[in-house]
Amino acid sequence: IRRPEKPFGLPPLRGGKQEVVFMPIGLIGRKCGMTRVFTDAGVSIPVTVVEVLPNRVTRVKTAESDGYRAVQVTTGSVKANRLTKPLAGEFRKAGVEAGRGFWEFRLDDNEGDDLAAGSEITVDALAEAKLVDVVGTSIGKGFAGAIKRHNFP
Repeated sequence: IRRPEKPFGLPPLRGGKQEVVFMPIGLIGRKCGMTRVFTDAGVSIPVTVVEVLPNRVTRVKTAESDGYRAVQVTTGSVKANRLTKPLAGEFRKAGVEAGRGFWEFRLDDNEGDDLAAGSEITVDALAEAKLVDVVGTSIGKGFAGAIKRHNFP
């Protein structure tokens, strides 16, 4: 989940107003699957289930040291023997458990002032948000997708 650079077009909400909610930072999650939710009228709405584990802050980048403001996070866990020495050193320096990767979110002025290396960002950060922008990356199959689709041996 990330904060868009500029407001994106959303369909009007029930009140007829268009409301855009900006998130100061994002959360990293993994798609678990699909399910459905029923409204009071009995209408089925398909929804995507996203597992969001607590995101651990590994580094807070500042304009003075890095030239821009950002927060770097990781999530999940990885066996220590699966890490390269440079990555293991980054996690050790931050004082957090090794995660499955690094993600970085740019910060504007006065955003993320309460974040420090080692702190956690949980789904509770979305409690007051009414809308969130979800961005995903497909797995991709390359040429094998066409092979699988048409049942070639």
